[in-house]
Amino acid sequence: MQVNGAPEPFSTSRLDALPLDVAHAQEMAAVLFDPALHTYTGGAPEDAAAVRARYERQSAGSPDPAELWWNWVLRVRGEGRLAGYVQATVRGERAEVAWVVGTPWQGRGYAKEAAAGLVRHLLERGPVTTVVAHIHPEHTASAAVASAAGLLPTGEWEDGEVRWRREIPGESAPERAAELPRLS
Repeated sequence: MQVNGAPEPFSTSRLDALPLDVAHAQEMAAVLFDPALHTYTGGAPEDAAAVRARYERQSAGSPDPAELWWNWVLRVRGEGRLAGYVQATVRGERAEVAWVVGTPWQGRGYAKEAAAGLVRHLLERGPVTTVVAHIHPEHTASAAVASAAGLLPTGEWEDGEVRWRREIPGESAPERAAELPRLS
């Protein structure tokens, strides 16, 4: 799944998930500049220089050799424009995932498609057998995305967020991953 520390690209019916590159910073700063994107996650929009610095850190990888940082930007194939990102922090057989789609692209099913594609990609191509996401309990849109990606709420909490999980036995990961819904 990984070549020289970088994640492999993957595609869905409408999106290309491209490994994060510092060159994406300028365009992504504009995609992520809406303060509404931070309602449930905290923080504030960053300018292009701050996004570039963050992308440099993320692209360098985790300082912990047992942990992998895989980040992708999402390009809407029909528009040729970036619209958000997905990410996975992988430690052994467990991946913690997150997704963000810029405000202008919300409501079109891109987040569901990207998250389902990410989960499928992780479960089909590597050691990952458990995928976890943490979602604010009032963020119904993100809960719908997690559900579309095959994750279920666990009732466990971390930092005020509900833990969602998809687990499959290691020996049947590729077969069970095929059962995830394909979104068009």
